[in-house]
This record gives sequence, C-alpha cells and structure tokens, in this order.
Amino acid sequence: MMITYQITSMAIGIAIAVVILFLVRRDHLHGPYAIWWIGAALTIGILGVFPRFFDYLAVYVGVSYPPILGVVLGFSMLLVKILTMDLERSRQERLIRRLAQRLAMLEAQGPLTPAQEPGSEASRVKE
Repeated sequence: MMITYQITSMAIGIAIAVVILFLVRRDHLHGPYAIWWIGAALTIGILGVFPRFFDYLAVYVGVSYPPILGVVLGFSMLLVKILTMDLERSRQERLIRRLAQRLAMLEAQGPLTPAQEPGSEASRVKE
C-alpha cells in the first residue's frame, strides 16, 4: 500500500486534534484558544479526505491556481488569529492596570489592621 498525501494530511489532522485535546484536558490550553487549533486540525483532515473540494472551491471563487488559495486562506487566518490575540492581550493589560490602581488606592489608605487583612478570619466574617 502506497502512502498518499491524503493519508498523510488526515494523519496530521488527527494528530493535531489529539494533541490539542490532550493539552486542554491537562489544562495547558484554554478552551477559546483550543477552538482555533481544533478548527485547523479539522480543516487539514477534511482536505485530506476530500482533496478535490479545495480545487472546486478555488474555481468557485475565481482562483486559477488552487494551491495559492490555501496560502491566502492560511495567511488570512493567521492575521485574524493575531488580531484576536492582540485584543485579548489589550484586555488583560487593561485589567492588570486597573488592579494595580486599586492596590495603590488601598495602600494609600494606610496600613491594614489584622482584621482587615485579606484572608483573615475577621474579613471572611464580614463577607
């Protein structure tokens, strides 16, 4: 039996999906980030099973050389991924800045008494 590019791309897609699921299960990769990678694995797997689909899609959108469609779509997805990463990073930086400001305001109020310390028994009773 000869190994074809279809079998190879299916194997790559399945391997990526298994690794992503393993990382999510071990809590090394969070759900929203895993969705991107699972989508990439599914795309690779589907194109491995139905390689002519990509050729038909290229003709349908007017691309005369089908392999360049993969490059353009891959590049476009990378740009979207980078944009979403930057949005998430901006959100996290804003939250960190607000937390630092709140901490500075609390420290400016003066030293906390033992009853006001976070995690103390007295502060838990107030909550």
